Amino acid sequence: MDARDPELRRELDATLKARSELGPEYETALVDSFLEKVEQRLDGTLDRRMRRHLAEQQMVVARGSAQPSGAPSGNFGERFGFAAVSLVLAIPLSAIGVANAGMGGLVVAWLGIFGVNAVHAARTWPWSRSRSRTGRDESDWTD
Repeated sequence: MDARDPELRRELDATLKARSELGPEYETALVDSFLEKVEQRLDGTLDRRMRRHLAEQQMVVARGSAQPSGAPSGNFGERFGFAAVSLVLAIPLSAIGVANAGMGGLVVAWLGIFGVNAVHAARTWPWSRSRSRTGRDESDWTD
C-alpha cells in the first residue's frame, strides 16, 4: 500500500464530504468506516507480504539450502560468543605455550587459535555455499 494511494485518498475525500453534509453527529460512524477500510487495505498488504515471504522460504528449502543465500549462518550471539570464548581461552593457552616451549609455543598456540576462528568464520561466509553446480550464483536467479 502506497502512502499516496489514490483509492484511499478518494475514500478520505468522500468521508470528509459526507461529514460536512451530514454534520458532526455522524462523525464517529464516518471515521470508523474509513478506518475499517484502511485496516482492510493494511491486512491485504500484510497477507501478500507474508505469502511472498513464505514462498521465498519454500523456494530456499526446495533448492536444498538451509538458509537464503546472502544470509550468514549463525546469529550474532553465536558468533560473538565464539569470539569471546576464543579470546578468553587465548590467555591460558598463550601462558602454557610460553611456559613449555618458549616463543615457539606461543606461536603454535596463536596459530591454533587463529585456525579455529578461521574455520568458524569460513562456515559463516554467505558466499561459501551460494554457488550452484553450474557455477552461477543463486542470486542471479532471484529478482
